[in-house]
Amino acid sequence: MSGKPDLIALNAASMYDLTGLVAVVTGGASGIGLMISSVLLANHATVYIVDLDEKLVKGIAERYSDLAQESGSRGKMVGLQGDCSSRDAAEKIAAALAQHEDYVTVLFNNAGIMGGAAEPPKQLSGDAFKKSYSSLTDEDFHNLGPYFLSSAFLPLLVVSKSKAPYGDKFEPQIINTVSMNGWTKDPATGGHNYPYLLSKGATGHMTSLLAHDFLKIGVRVNAISPGWFVTGMSAPGTVNEYGISSKQGTMESDDFGFKTPAGGSGQAKDVGSAALALVVNRFINGESILVDGGTLLVHPSKY
Repeated sequence: MSGKPDLIALNAASMYDLTGLVAVVTGGASGIGLMISSVLLANHATVYIVDLDEKLVKGIAERYSDLAQESGSRGKMVGLQGDCSSRDAAEKIAAALAQHEDYVTVLFNNAGIMGGAAEPPKQLSGDAFKKSYSSLTDEDFHNLGPYFLSSAFLPLLVVSKSKAPYGDKFEPQIINTVSMNGWTKDPATGGHNYPYLLSKGATGHMTSLLAHDFLKIGVRVNAISPGWFVTGMSAPGTVNEYGISSKQGTMESDDFGFKTPAGGSGQAKDVGSAALALVVNRFINGESILVDGGTLLVHPSKY
């Protein structure tokens, strides 16, 4: 079937045998979350994907679990319906996980929403800029769900050090999806979507804060900052039943107002291999890995 992912091709070297590792990926039924989830699955992890759409998340999990069996992966994927936007919802997701697993190795705070965009003003005047910026409303700016999810999953993460069958092979960790837009100074790289840009900047700073604070309980906190990756959000109508866009890897970012020097767009192996590096390397803590194809080398940033 065209667009069916090859899990064997996504499987890294044997040093990335993630047998026994339990990962939770919010927003894992589509986009970058699914890219990360598929690579973890290919490397024998048990992956729980969380999404608002129950039909979508269950269907994706079933298809990828079938692929895992076909390819010889010892991993599995399980779909959970859940809302990642509030404290109470985060607690419900953690409670649901606890019904299935005694521990969690890695929480990927990946889910997010875009909010509204402030179109660049055509005139360089105070009035024009005010009209552009004030087009956004209070509803466009949303809560920082990753904070509450990180809190909710701490007990399951900490207990992995005593209950996981792999011993000290993998340390518990939270990995946040920040985006290159958490570090950019050019709003064009984020479609002038200020709620999105600001939320990603906040998540990047939260990564450092929690990494420092959670040293006390032995939980690492890192982040991945992807650049141009084609998903159903950026290319509506191009995604197949496996959640893969037909334009993944080939669609250029130029039409969206910014440059990606590497050309084309990122693919599952690009962001997935970054996730694997963070999972297996205990010497990385409080960092954000930029996976942007060189975009922030040509656009001003604070990275």
